[in-house]
Amino acid sequence: MKRRLPALVVPAALLLAGCGDSGGLEAAGPTPTAVGPRHLWPSLTPASAPADDYGAGETQVVKGVAVPGGDLRRVDPVTVVRAQAAADPDTYKDIEKGLADCGDPGPKETGCPVLTPYYADLTGNGKDDMVVAVRAPKGQLVVRVYMYADGRLTQIMDDEDAVISVQLADRSVVVRAVADLSGYEYRTSWSYDRHQRAMLPTRDEIVRTGPPTTPVPKTPSGPASRSAAPSPTPSPTGGS
Repeated sequence: MKRRLPALVVPAALLLAGCGDSGGLEAAGPTPTAVGPRHLWPSLTPASAPADDYGAGETQVVKGVAVPGGDLRRVDPVTVVRAQAAADPDTYKDIEKGLADCGDPGPKETGCPVLTPYYADLTGNGKDDMVVAVRAPKGQLVVRVYMYADGRLTQIMDDEDAVISVQLADRSVVVRAVADLSGYEYRTSWSYDRHQRAMLPTRDEIVRTGPPTTPVPKTPSGPASRSAAPSPTPSPTGGS
């Protein structure tokens, strides 16, 4: 049963003043009844631990890198990546050879995997943070954010994906990546959380970007698929 709206008591003087006024208020019709979410399987025991380690909220203090005057614009991002590679060679073994093309000593070559950094106040502390991208094998791109606070250089975001583009939107880093569905892409928005003191993926979605495509059904490979194919029907021959 729909609820009825309470009648409005309007003074007669206002009614008379509104006669013939085409710009007066008009009823928009009945208000639809709000429907709340349905709680499915209310007796289900909630999980207490994540199924996979997504790595969100993890931070890493970068040691051995000086930040003159607390200004990250005066820090070479290659020096930061090299310091992390020296501290954790197993993680950086795929890009360590490319770091030799980044100069110092010597000129910076085109094969240097560390791209030009960008700066923005992502943490809201009034200082610019540093956004660094590092090319990785198989078309992957590592996107990281570094902040300097309390006398420490800290990595507060680490994301690796088949990246299409990276955007700065206000105080968020938006990473667009290739999806495994044709005509779609992943978009993850990373924002700083002051309680965790790290960038968290506050919004993660899959978005349609192209025309719809019809999935091609997969057929079994090997002799089985060939034997399953129907035999051609013999053409009729002339009678006697």
